[in-house]
Amino acid sequence: MLRYVLEEQDVASVRFGISPLCELGLSLRAIRGPAYFPLQLPWVRRTEEARADLDHEVLDALIDDRMWTPDFLNPRPHSPLTRLDEELAELRELSADVFHRDLTAVHGRVPDVLAGPPRAAVRRVVAALEELWDASFEPYWPRMRAVLEADVVHRGRQIAQHGLGAMLNGLSATIDFDGDILSVRLKDPTDRTHRIDGTGLTLVPTMFTRRASAPVGLGPPMLMYPARGQGALWETERIANPAAVAGILGETRASLLAALGDPASSTELGVRFDVTPSAVNQHLRALRDAGLLVSTRYGRSVLYLRSELGSALLGGRTPSG
Repeated sequence: MLRYVLEEQDVASVRFGISPLCELGLSLRAIRGPAYFPLQLPWVRRTEEARADLDHEVLDALIDDRMWTPDFLNPRPHSPLTRLDEELAELRELSADVFHRDLTAVHGRVPDVLAGPPRAAVRRVVAALEELWDASFEPYWPRMRAVLEADVVHRGRQIAQHGLGAMLNGLSATIDFDGDILSVRLKDPTDRTHRIDGTGLTLVPTMFTRRASAPVGLGPPMLMYPARGQGALWETERIANPAAVAGILGETRASLLAALGDPASSTELGVRFDVTPSAVNQHLRALRDAGLLVSTRYGRSVLYLRSELGSALLGGRTPSG
């Protein structure tokens, strides 16, 4: 049992944060034991081929059979807008003592693959995580982040309408708050009690936990809890199309055009509409060549957006100019 003691002044310092690195580290749970994370099975399956050539020797050393990960993969996010590159930059500067301490807390020792010179080992960990992100997260992160941000908005509304206690007690069935003590039933049999003492409590929604979890060690007070709405993340999207447009373009292309009022990548669109990557790219190229879409590169992804002509076609009006 983990207990956080909140004094009156601590109640005002409860805050939310979103951590890409935390999601990246916790995703190792779904990769290691996909049967325990049924909501994320579509993600595991879709990314399996992309993960084939990663540094699995290192990634496997970052999780044990209890699904524990070292605390350096669960940083306390500085804000709801924390970026992965910022978190990885901090991880690169991790001291050897903390690196070895956090690994030992999980495995009882430093795994052989990471037992060499600490600076080189940290660099290899960062490289393995960057590759995992590029292969499995970058195409889907906008949708994942949207779910996490929607959860934070919902929790804020709960506080405004029903108070902090109701919100905390609604985070997970394994969390209880009595007004003074926040109790979390963990799989870790150790009984731990921490006073917040003005340091603040950070609540982090995640896609990769089924119950509340917390850092293994004595780091800053932080709780990770299952985000709402993740069950709908991988549902195939269906959009009702104007019959005339669907008759001209076909249902799939009309659906893509209707959906691209907001920019999206071909990979994201393939997930949303249950279309293979090659097929969705073919449809997008045809729509772009017809002047109905525009595209721009963002990092390693190409984002598509409906053009003025495409909007005019959907709206049945003549474009300006």
